[in-house]
Amino acid sequence: MASGQVQCPPLGFSAKYYSSEGGSCVRQTSFFEGKTVLNQGVGYSVILGFGAFFAVFTSFLVWLEKRYVGSRHTSEWFNTAGRNVKTGLIASVIVSQWTWAATILQSSNVAWQYGISGPFWYASGATIQVLLFGVMAIEIKRKAPHAHTVCEIVKARWGTSAHIVFLAFCFMTNIIVTAMLLLGGSAVVNALTGVNIYAASFLIPLGVIVYTLAGGLKATFLASYIHSVIVHVVLVIFVYLVYTASSELGSPKVVFHRLLEVGSKSRVCLEPTSHDGQSCGPVSGNYKGSYLTMLSSGGLVFGIINIVGNFGTVFVDNGYWVSAIAARPSSTHKGYLLGGLVWFAVPFSLATSLGLGALALDLPITESEASHGLVPPATAIALMGKGRIHTSSNNAFYGCDICWVI
Repeated sequence: MASGQVQCPPLGFSAKYYSSEGGSCVRQTSFFEGKTVLNQGVGYSVILGFGAFFAVFTSFLVWLEKRYVGSRHTSEWFNTAGRNVKTGLIASVIVSQWTWAATILQSSNVAWQYGISGPFWYASGATIQVLLFGVMAIEIKRKAPHAHTVCEIVKARWGTSAHIVFLAFCFMTNIIVTAMLLLGGSAVVNALTGVNIYAASFLIPLGVIVYTLAGGLKATFLASYIHSVIVHVVLVIFVYLVYTASSELGSPKVVFHRLLEVGSKSRVCLEPTSHDGQSCGPVSGNYKGSYLTMLSSGGLVFGIINIVGNFGTVFVDNGYWVSAIAARPSSTHKGYLLGGLVWFAVPFSLATSLGLGALALDLPITESEASHGLVPPATAIALMGKGRIHTSSNNAFYGCDICWVI
């Protein structure tokens, strides 16, 4: 750097987010700068369009099964899907049930905060419970083959008092989980398109209600399969884009060296070169301040909280018990083991591509934007342009679409 001159941009890349003013290098104060990326019409189109698509298409699949396979649509079938669901469908249901809005959006946030330890702790911390529930699923099929809900099992085994206690816990769990799904997805759609959060919270479940009323548990399983396919297609696209196809990154080597640079101790992180709440310089609590270490105190604390908290989310959520009840006996444990392992790839891959990609691109994302789940759309915009940001809105919808658990 020449004497008396300030290098701008300081790292030699991402020049669009810096400007030279009065001899200083000034970083953009935030990535989105309080503006929505898309207009409200796009947001409402995503919510209503995808809701209508899943309602019609899933109901049509259920009708086809009734018409040509000869399924008897009784109340028992409505609640248990015939108790004959095979391994692949059970696995896809587990993946879809566990893919919340937070799975797609907040996993990238912890990668942005802690580096490579974040995606690992997010994914592994929420996979353990599903794998262990596979053991519980075996016992459900052995000892309560005709059950319908977890509370029914508790009442038969421990009586009315225990039944009331578990009923309260399960009910509260479903309220909290549903609120998290709806508000998480609605907040992202609001941030990207300006759609009213309250309106989105009411509109998102409409399609789910329609196909659940039409086809019961089996309809939700079919919708979950479609969700899982779409999520994995999106996952492959972003991983390929960040680590292969992108002109700005395009290889693991480039990402690796960029992460070394953005976390360098020699980097100047004072105003106006960087602003409070933006990623800049060494990471507090990480070994040598590096984004490329698993020795992260913040990541470890997050991992412990994630593991402990998710046990309650899985084992007191009737959705997982119902999936075990609906499975054929030989497929129960296989479905949960396969589903848990496949689900691990979703937050881990998305976070290590979009979360680390945001750091490698030195995007001026603030803590507020990251906490609202805007790291993935910010990276997508930086790499693909605003025209393809619909994917993040769609993923927020898929995360909310698991509200059938209530």
